[in-house]
Amino acid sequence: MRTLNVDLGARSYPIYIGTGLLRADLIAPHIPGRHVLIVTNDSIAPLYLERAQAMLSGFDTASLVLPDGERHKTLETVSRIYDVLLQRRMDRQTTLIALGGGVIGDMVGFAAATYQRGVHFIQIPTTLLAQVDSSVGGKTGVNHPLGKNMIGAFYQPRAVLADMDTLTTLPPRELRAGLAEVIKYGLIMDAEFLDWLEGHMPQLLAMEHDALAVAVERSCRNKAAVVGCDEREAGERALLNLGHTFGHAIETATGYESWLHGEAVAAGMHMAAYMSQELGWLSAAEVERVRQLLLAAELPVRPPAIAPERFRELMAVDKKALAGRLRLVLLKALGRAVVTAEFDDAALTRTLQHFASAG
Repeated sequence: MRTLNVDLGARSYPIYIGTGLLRADLIAPHIPGRHVLIVTNDSIAPLYLERAQAMLSGFDTASLVLPDGERHKTLETVSRIYDVLLQRRMDRQTTLIALGGGVIGDMVGFAAATYQRGVHFIQIPTTLLAQVDSSVGGKTGVNHPLGKNMIGAFYQPRAVLADMDTLTTLPPRELRAGLAEVIKYGLIMDAEFLDWLEGHMPQLLAMEHDALAVAVERSCRNKAAVVGCDEREAGERALLNLGHTFGHAIETATGYESWLHGEAVAAGMHMAAYMSQELGWLSAAEVERVRQLLLAAELPVRPPAIAPERFRELMAVDKKALAGRLRLVLLKALGRAVVTAEFDDAALTRTLQHFASAG
């Protein structure tokens, strides 16, 4: 087991990375009260809920199984969590446990942030995407039909248990979607890691334990460093959104159903790289390198057919926008990203037109 720390002063917490981590001795020290609510989904519950309940036998534990899928990441679904908390009269020392992927983690974190103005929660991510990204950093929230993740809060967990044994039951498509977020860290801040990914993608797709352990730890280490410097996305943390403004537009346009988050981010990262070339920051060879790495991970590199005007309209509903001006995460170089509103709008137009015609 490896242990990383997200350094946020009084809100600091550990990330445990390894195998066989669903153990009472790891989780119990992070539960200050007696009441525990485990929230999972109907895909994960048959696999891990009983084991999670067994390691919490010393607590007053309840569980809630929600439907799986991004389309259920709504205020209506979160209300079901509140229903259980209130029906069981759970107090401010209650701990919520998110057992699942990014959708469960985001909703449970939001419920924890808002129930009685804040109760404790722990992340047990069971997908690669959640382990390397969404479970770390305290971003919580739900979607709205007009925009993704527009309702939420920054609220840190007490601990993250990234048990890679849970990845053995991960569908191949979900694994590939998680690799998009792994690739993101190489593109925005870790060129050495990018080189490593290019040499180890077959092992990652084959779910080889040693390669996955390196990818998860390196990704979490990069994210923990960024979050420790910029918890509430006032500056540097926005770099973690490479491809996300394009990707969120794809997800919204498709109703949060046909594209997984990581798939949309992959296509969005390729679009961001192409726009960076349009601005003169990347060479055509570097953009092709990004495209080939995404293809090697068996990820999409172009969006579905969306008219450029509609794409731009969807991108405008973005949390990074300031004073009505769109800000994008783009690449000055491979391994060095920037957040900027100072870009030539014609470059964005050409990018959207290129991918609309290529689609």
